Amino acid sequence: PAQDGPHAGKTGLELDRAVFCMRERAEQDVNVYFPSLSSRTMVYKGMLTTPQLEPFFPDLSDRRFSSAIALVHSRFSTNTFPAWELAHPYRFIAHNGEINTVKGNRNWMRAREALLKSDLLPGDLSRIYPVIDIEASDTASFDECLELLHLGGRSLPHAVLMMIPEAWENHTEMDPQRRAFYEFHSTLMEAWDGPASVTFTDGTVVGAVLDRNGLRPGRYWVTDD
Repeated sequence: PAQDGPHAGKTGLELDRAVFCMRERAEQDVNVYFPSLSSRTMVYKGMLTTPQLEPFFPDLSDRRFSSAIALVHSRFSTNTFPAWELAHPYRFIAHNGEINTVKGNRNWMRAREALLKSDLLPGDLSRIYPVIDIEASDTASFDECLELLHLGGRSLPHAVLMMIPEAWENHTEMDPQRRAFYEFHSTLMEAWDGPASVTFTDGTVVGAVLDRNGLRPGRYWVTDD
């Protein structure tokens, strides 16, 4: 927890909200990048081949180091010039595919900034604008938007399904309450369309979702231990 200052005693999500605003200002003013700067998660980034991961980050194989959740992602960059800050995973997600609507999604987010307000994020929100760095990758933009929705008061799964809704419009057999969830949120947020397979975690829950086009494969195992 924070020991002193205006955020003394804050832990977990509450502390992350306070740190988020400071991190955004530092990144914009000094041109630095923090992989997580979170009290709930640690993010290891590297422009590495898979066998290089363990020797590069020796704490990952240290028996004193443990975690209930681990999210691992390995792929080659295909549509952006390789850069450390664009390596997966990001602060909340790892992603396979493309966000083909990203230009429109970025423009809509920029247009919303004048209307944004929050009782949970401290201070004047204008100091963290722009929310999305248009020079980063599509995944980075998705992650930045997701972070704002989550820190603004929604659970991480809730925020993910706002951005990647199921194809609910013509799904006549969908549960009415689930359909109403998607219909309501479609008035607040347009879909971020892929093909995309997105895994996500906030350090407490881990999940995965395919976009409504269903053009990326996903596989999971249910274990008994």
